[in-house]
Amino acid sequence: MSGKGFTTCLWFDGNAEAAADHYLSVFKDGKLGRIGRYTDAGPGQAGSVMVVEFEINGQQFIGLNGGPQFPFTEAISFQIRCADEAEADYYWDALTGDGGEEGVCGWVKDKFGVSWQVIPPGAIDLIADPDPGRAARATAAMMRMKKLDVAEMRRAADAG
Repeated sequence: MSGKGFTTCLWFDGNAEAAADHYLSVFKDGKLGRIGRYTDAGPGQAGSVMVVEFEINGQQFIGLNGGPQFPFTEAISFQIRCADEAEADYYWDALTGDGGEEGVCGWVKDKFGVSWQVIPPGAIDLIADPDPGRAARATAAMMRMKKLDVAEMRRAADAG
């Protein structure tokens, strides 16, 4: 990992390596970095994974097996700006599958508890429309959705 930019550290409860493997299977533009293991100095069991470095879509991460003290919350999430509806469907399915869960307004929580926002093209433009009425109607439609349906948001925005 380079010294430029930021590295996001995600605190896991013993499953950082499994999480990194999962993310590398979901995001095709990724790579695994170094894996650091606990030594006899602790605090984890000697030989078990302490940290795993990985990169997805150009973003650097470290998964830290820190224990159960600090679970993930929706206060932090990662936005995935999708190129098209097919890509949005892919990420939605990949992140909600195998124990993940759907949220509202395009949010999902993966099986590790990490929150993601799956953003299809055009969604942000609609809720940020310079016409306040169009933006309000698109936003109101979005608030009733789980997975974002841009065509429906557009219909709502145009209904004024």
